[in-house]
Order: sequence, then C-alpha cells, then structure tokens
Amino acid sequence: MCSGRPDRATRLVADIGGTNARFALAGAPGAAPSHIRVLPCADFAGPEQAVRAYLAAEGVSLPRIAAFGIANPVTGDCVAMTNHHWAFSVDGLRATLGLERLLLINDFTALALSLPHLTGAELEQVGAGVALPGQAIALLGAGTGLGISGLVPAGDALVPLQGEGGHVTLPAGTPREANLIALLAERYGHVSAERVLSGPGLVALHDALRHLDGRPGLELDSATISSRGLTGQCPVCTETLHLFCALLGTVAGDLALTLGARGGVFVGGGIVPRLGEFFARSAFRERFIAKGRFRGYLEKIPTRVIRAPYAALTGAAHALDTAFAVGFDSRAQQGASTIPFA
Repeated sequence: MCSGRPDRATRLVADIGGTNARFALAGAPGAAPSHIRVLPCADFAGPEQAVRAYLAAEGVSLPRIAAFGIANPVTGDCVAMTNHHWAFSVDGLRATLGLERLLLINDFTALALSLPHLTGAELEQVGAGVALPGQAIALLGAGTGLGISGLVPAGDALVPLQGEGGHVTLPAGTPREANLIALLAERYGHVSAERVLSGPGLVALHDALRHLDGRPGLELDSATISSRGLTGQCPVCTETLHLFCALLGTVAGDLALTLGARGGVFVGGGIVPRLGEFFARSAFRERFIAKGRFRGYLEKIPTRVIRAPYAALTGAAHALDTAFAVGFDSRAQQGASTIPFA
C-alpha cells in the first residue's frame, strides 16, 4: 500500500456501476491499476463521498487527474444515473474534489478500451472462430444493466463506441420467448434487451415464466435465481438461465452483424462470468450464429468471456491518453489552483 501524496504521473480511475463503485490508482500510461477497492454505491450519497472514502481507506491524497467510467449515458455535464440515485455535475464534482481534470465516460466505453490489452486467462473463448486483426470488435455485458459498446477501426486506431445499445428492443427467437416478451410488454411497455438481460432482468424473466405456466409467484433475487438454476434445485430458475443465455446470444449476433465485428465479440458484465460451464454449454453460441444466410459469416467470429474483473479500470486509464475525444472532459481553467485533500 502506498501512502501520502501520489506522484504527478498517478491518476485516479473508477468504474461506477449501479451496485458497486470500483476505484484504483493508475500510474504512467500502460501501467496496470493498483490499490483496487470496491465500495457499495448505496453506502454513499454521491460519487464525491465515495471518492473520499476510497482515498481515506488507502491513505493517499487525491491525484491531479481522474477518469471515471459510469453505467450511464454520458452526453454532457449533468449526469443522473439510470440504475442508481446518484445525480451530479461533472464540472461540479471536479471542482469540489479539487481535480485539474476529470474525464467521465460510459463504463462500457471504458471496458471497450481495455480489450486490446487483455490476454491469456483474462479471456475464455466460447465456440470456434478466429479474430481478424484490424477489424471491428463488439462488446456486451449484463450486470445491473446491459452494457453495449465496441471498437471500430479508424486508420491505425480503434475508436470506442459511445452508445446505449442495451435499450434496443428485445427480439424473440421461439414462440415461448414471444409469449414471454408479450407478457413483459403488458407490464412494462417497451421490452428492451436490458429488461431481461440484466440482474433485475433475471428477476423479471423468472417471474414471467412462473406466471406464463400458471405457477404461484415466488419472490427471489437474481443471485438466488442464478444459484438455484445452476444447481438444478429449481426448474424455473434453470429455464430462466437457459433463456437468458439464448437471448444474450441473439443480441450478441445482432451486434456482430451490425458492426461487422470480425475482430471478435467480447462478453463482460458481472453475470456471465459467474455462470461458468453452464454458459459454455448453453444455447448462447448457437443462437449467436443462427442468422440464416449469415450463419457461415458468424461462425468465423470468436466469442470470448472477459474474466478480468477490473478491466474497465484499465480502460478508464487508457481513455486519458487517447488521441480522440470520449465522454465529457472537465478541466480546471488554466492557472486555477486545486485543493487536494488528505
């Protein structure tokens, strides 16, 4: 553990989700993040309090520069999180903390920027396919929400996407899925991919399955559904997981076709890595390639699960060094002083 004032090359990086905020210190460009700590978002009124708690716990002062990935659209200075109650101004947060620069980007934009730097055991391939260098890369992942991004070639660079693809309309691949989506539409109106392919989505899907089959309601959280589904303890929970994997494969295949992602498709988020062999044996890959005349096209594209739990922190650090603009970049006026705190 380091203590005191970080050197001027050190940056504060964060990956802020709807449930947890992960913080770390990143050194010179290319250095791996260190001093990683995970804090529950619900414990803090806002990001300022979470930052102060992290620095106090690590015994360090605030670096001059920071980059935060956040599970939310980043379209300007004002941020109101979709899956959490935090709302803040990026400029205001930078000024309150005393930073010279605060870069805020979508969390899956940050994760996308990490992809070229992941190797070996940090990735697990599901199915066949070989990535082609210099081609577009797709990324999606389910957690508190459904994140979607990717990298597209622009000259010698790979530029990250900054979209909200998790909110596309969820397609059905079977009559049972169509019936489930119709039921969910009665309850929620628009049935986005995130409505099902997320932690809360597992709960909604499980409840809809029970209702569709005339079973009495049973209130289970996503962790319990996953646990009971993996062990086979609850047939409805197991079907929930099977449908989750199949529908994720359909959405992933759509994304691969949209981007022409011959550089590969990566699956992140908190849910899929915990499914282990269940995911590898699931219908995910078959549904990914089941696109009629373009089955052969998709069979050549590899799908890989991200096993690096803090990859987005690496991506946030790289965002500070890119040659292209991402997210919302707040900088102190030239010559203005900053007020670091212990």
